[in-house]
Amino acid sequence: MSARKKAQATWGGRFSAGPAELMLRFGESVSFDRRLWAQDIRGSKAHATMLSKVGILTARECAAIVKGLDGIAREIAAGKFVWSEALEDVHMNIESALTQRVPAAAKLHTARSRNDQVATDVRLWIKDQAAAVDAALVGLLRALVELAAANATVILPGYTHLQRAQPVSAAHHLLAYAEMFGRDRTRFAAAAASANWCPLGSGAIAGTTLPIRREITAKLLGFVDAKGRPQVTTNSMDAVADRDPATEFCFAAALCGVHLSRLAEDMILWSTAEFGFARMPDEFSTGSSLMPQKRNPDSMELLRGKAARFQASLTHLLTLTKGLPLTYNRDLQDDKPPLFDAADQILLSLDVAAATLRGTTFNRARCLAAASDPALLATDLADWLVRKGMPFRHAHHAVGRLVALAEKTAVPLDKLSDAAALTADAAFTKGWREVFNLQRGFAARENTGMPGPKAVARELARWRKALR
Repeated sequence: MSARKKAQATWGGRFSAGPAELMLRFGESVSFDRRLWAQDIRGSKAHATMLSKVGILTARECAAIVKGLDGIAREIAAGKFVWSEALEDVHMNIESALTQRVPAAAKLHTARSRNDQVATDVRLWIKDQAAAVDAALVGLLRALVELAAANATVILPGYTHLQRAQPVSAAHHLLAYAEMFGRDRTRFAAAAASANWCPLGSGAIAGTTLPIRREITAKLLGFVDAKGRPQVTTNSMDAVADRDPATEFCFAAALCGVHLSRLAEDMILWSTAEFGFARMPDEFSTGSSLMPQKRNPDSMELLRGKAARFQASLTHLLTLTKGLPLTYNRDLQDDKPPLFDAADQILLSLDVAAATLRGTTFNRARCLAAASDPALLATDLADWLVRKGMPFRHAHHAVGRLVALAEKTAVPLDKLSDAAALTADAAFTKGWREVFNLQRGFAARENTGMPGPKAVARELARWRKALR
């Protein structure tokens, strides 16, 4: 099919015929970039205001353009605006509709290009989304902290290599994830800070010969530092080619997705019959269409699966930009679907994780039974020998021989006779069994970052204060 239409409205002067219908379908982006409409209208209003201040628009023209843009915004918000693929993108759909209503809008594209326009829209959108993600992270952190506080005295095994290692409290375990999600807040804030530089006024590649004032536009759009000073990009070529903020946002989402996946894996394991440590709420579990007894941790399994989706978005953007020469190339149009998807899915995932945790309960008795395995305090016994003056490496081997003896005789470690213990090492004198007391073990772990009750209480207080 090679059907042609009349010259394209935005760049058609150079061409004798418009694009083929197939090319229109292939090249349009309005089907997805229409999501930037609010940011696009904000950018256009700020640009019109700046053009008015430098004398390119009259005050009356500017007022008419702003009023027209407000009317279009209301139509879009109400779902009454008709989008056209023939106009390619969100920018030209809005500009075309505006020009039909406000003749002066033909001047609005003065001193700007769709290259710097879309870069501005995306940066504004990233700032908005980073703020929304931060609020969702705070919600998840609050759910984690409250679940930890409610189970501060629940003791369960901590694991390395998925083998029982040492006893910890459920609170200490959950607060490990609070640390991860706390770092995620920092990463999304960094993505927002990276986006907080205004590219508008960079034009297609080399700016403009017209007397614009980019700082006015930047300030109107909120591209300012902590002191309210405008922040504008300092190289026009980089400004229109840069997709770092989008990539950084997707990286933050990908790493946050990994943290969600690790939390999900723990929850999935804990909810199995084999562990039986925790039970997730009915509202976030499902059954089987065949097996009536099944209770599946679907919310957590789906969260675990989302990690792959976030990583795909990041890989998409990295691969998209890796071989592009400066400056703008049409490839960059395809940056938005992965960015949008990452934002949508991370917001949904954080809300689901928080809601699941709010309804989760722990089986205290089952957790304690698993944590009461005396082998979990083998390292404490090595520390007991160290206090008696034995080098730790020697103590480690001595306790290892004792563990091997317990396994060989099928006797729990703390039930071996004194005589048997002495065959492992002469240092196992009276009092060695006192080590096998969970409360003693926790009381000895009150240093910063450890799972002792007082240390955990301090961490809970710190997190509650940080999340107010």
